[in-house]
Amino acid sequence: MAKSSTNTYRCSECGWTTPRWVGRCGECQAWGSVAEGSTPPPPVVSSVPGTPALPIGQVALESARAVPTRLHELDRVLGSGLTPGSVVLLAGEPGVGKSTLLLEVANRWARTGRRTLYVTAEESAAQVRLRAERTSAVIEGLYLAAENDLGNILGHIEQVSPDLLVLDSVQTVQVPGSDAVAGGVAQIKEVTAALVRIAKLRSLPVLLVGHVTKDGNVAGPRTLEHLVDVVLSFEGDRHNGIRMLRAIKNRFGPADEVGCFEMVESGIREVTDPTGLFTSQHTEPAPGTCLSITLAGRRPLLTEVQALVAPSSAPVPRRVTHGVEGGRVAMILAVLQRRAGVRLHTRDVYVSTVGGAKVSDPATDLATAIAVASAAYDQALWQPVIALGEVGLSGELRRLPGVDRRLAEAARLGFKLALVPMGSSSKVHGLKVVEVGSVAEALGVLQLRQQRKGDAPRPRLELLDGT
Repeated sequence: MAKSSTNTYRCSECGWTTPRWVGRCGECQAWGSVAEGSTPPPPVVSSVPGTPALPIGQVALESARAVPTRLHELDRVLGSGLTPGSVVLLAGEPGVGKSTLLLEVANRWARTGRRTLYVTAEESAAQVRLRAERTSAVIEGLYLAAENDLGNILGHIEQVSPDLLVLDSVQTVQVPGSDAVAGGVAQIKEVTAALVRIAKLRSLPVLLVGHVTKDGNVAGPRTLEHLVDVVLSFEGDRHNGIRMLRAIKNRFGPADEVGCFEMVESGIREVTDPTGLFTSQHTEPAPGTCLSITLAGRRPLLTEVQALVAPSSAPVPRRVTHGVEGGRVAMILAVLQRRAGVRLHTRDVYVSTVGGAKVSDPATDLATAIAVASAAYDQALWQPVIALGEVGLSGELRRLPGVDRRLAEAARLGFKLALVPMGSSSKVHGLKVVEVGSVAEALGVLQLRQQRKGDAPRPRLELLDGT
């Protein structure tokens, strides 16, 4: 007979138990979280709290006042700055510039007279010093330590007593006395929990660098994102100097704000007005282009969508997208074919944004449809047009949030004509706003149609401006 065992295996994530070890939890589907445990933990009994509960009106606010980092684009994303005791996780692909950004934050923080501790667990101190020389970040108030042992890091915090801690990165820190490998689920949870405790105890803001998986998600257990207060994503193409900082989670401010930076030889610099970064300069009107204005948080961004339509010799025409969602573009092509009469089933279609922008705002649906129709008919728009609208499956245009803010940005940039969905009821001085109800109606306003022999030439859009 097989020997019986009274031991059980418990998931550290959700508490699920099983009589035998498994690599993946059957309840929360977490990997590597099931460990042996003979008995469940004892029940928790009540105790006298150290500090009594106070009426909410008597709670002090000074300890929660955010401190500006003097990096305005970062402050925009965080809300108004770094909150004392907060833990911020910055994630991004390798080589995108996470260490450069946080070194610049540490530099500006130290220049205000506050003591800063920069702990590198991936590089040597000399390598960070070389980067600091290049970015002019060598200052007396910035302390540097190369450590990957959690105990030594906590010792440095005791000795330096910093006003800001930067750790690069949390996945490479080892817990002393533990046999688990650095970067594992248990290691990351224990390291992060220890840093959260020291941050709350000392009212110390902590900036952590995090790795990402091949899918772009934060590496490590999902608990990591729940433990920290703010999760930021640093995105960008390594072949392009533009970097976008997005807030995924923010307990102290908006969770949809975006900051814009540019990588240069001397480090990283802010881009306070990103107008023109995501558009191209044409000497003359070109077919297959249309402009739209997206909302990145509360910031309106001018975005250009380009399309190329070419005859296809393959049984299944190609559909290639860059910077826009392929599924959404496929839907727009189907709407153009079925509702607007644009023949695309025998043609290859390529759709891309300019400047490496990644667009997920439905407001660019109409601009994408106009760019594809312009490329299919090989007809350029005589006048720059701002196209706003979400396209439905029946070809109708749906209203969007923040239309007034988008149109105000279009007027500020000097545009004269904008197409918006029916019922938007927006009026902006110096900008002619034309309401259209469907994609076919928008193409009719722009006079985009298949040219046949004997047709009169298309009128210029300047004539439409006064109609």
